[in-house]
Amino acid sequence: LDFVNTVARTATVGAGKVRNACAEYRTLVDYGSDNNLTLDLKKTAAMIAAGLPTRVFYLNQGGFDTHAAQAETQQLLLIYLADALHGFMKDIKRIGRADDVVVMVFTEFGRRVRENASNGTDHGTAAPMFVLGKPVKGGFYGTAPSLTDLDDGNLKMTTDFRSVYATMLSGWMGFEDTPSVLRGKFPALPLFV
Repeated sequence: LDFVNTVARTATVGAGKVRNACAEYRTLVDYGSDNNLTLDLKKTAAMIAAGLPTRVFYLNQGGFDTHAAQAETQQLLLIYLADALHGFMKDIKRIGRADDVVVMVFTEFGRRVRENASNGTDHGTAAPMFVLGKPVKGGFYGTAPSLTDLDDGNLKMTTDFRSVYATMLSGWMGFEDTPSVLRGKFPALPLFV
């Protein structure tokens, strides 16, 4: 029972710090349209500005499961994503934390190449990942997948996503025992300056 009470007190104190950081934060940086992602990124910037010790923030932008009307939906979602990330990175620079923040964008599943009967695409395997921030060596890593040489209708993966995870864990977070987390050894990518 003492353990539960300690955890409850710690959670209450932590929640108060988050609430205060978000309530006190002010920015004039434009994050684009007001949507859940922009609001969450502003809160993340607030917590970083307040010096909270959190090392990883996990945010979500839904809507990419585009089995129908993909072209219009995806275009709008990608505009929201680009605007929100642009605003966030400008805000992080404004508060003097650009050297300390890296963003990784990924999806839980890819899309198939062939359009379905509803002007969308169905779940696929391979998908892009984006890593951005001042400490990142920009560029394209891996080989662009073929749109014609497919694996049962799916893009063929050219860079294992676990290599990106291994790079983030070791190259950014300083955690060297990546095989224990990723259940195997995956080559790191030269992502960081």
